Amino acid sequence: MKTRGFEVAKGWEDKDINLPERKTKFAAGYDFECAEDIVVPSFKKGDAPTFIPTGIKAYMEDDEVLYLYNRSSNPKKKGLILANSVGVVDKDYYGNPDNDGHIMFAFFNVKDEDITIKKGECIGQGVFMKYLLTDDDQADGERTGGFGSTSK
Repeated sequence: MKTRGFEVAKGWEDKDINLPERKTKFAAGYDFECAEDIVVPSFKKGDAPTFIPTGIKAYMEDDEVLYLYNRSSNPKKKGLILANSVGVVDKDYYGNPDNDGHIMFAFFNVKDEDITIKKGECIGQGVFMKYLLTDDDQADGERTGGFGSTSK
């Protein structure tokens, strides 16, 4: 029986993807790697964030969420900041029909020059957490798509 963990997302099976792992025994976060070389352009007003593929999807229990955080060194060393501050991966994102639950990090580059992220570079971390519901919670909707589809 699976409780929580990571798998390679569909379409990435033959791309030599490493599953996220903790580097030390007291680390809360699982380190995610970039799945392919990608350029994050220097930010210009009106730009959309650059989505960094990981080739990874995550499964978890019903009352859990996976939070995605930036690496602490990314803003200073590479000028990379997460567009949404913290990414939220819900349980029902796993295996969705649009992208199989493929996890991506959305970055802006605040440096004056474009930044290249190489395949295998650590780009962020994921932390699994329990969450609570209110007494009057009535949510009964079902996910019908992938990234950004919750309110559609």
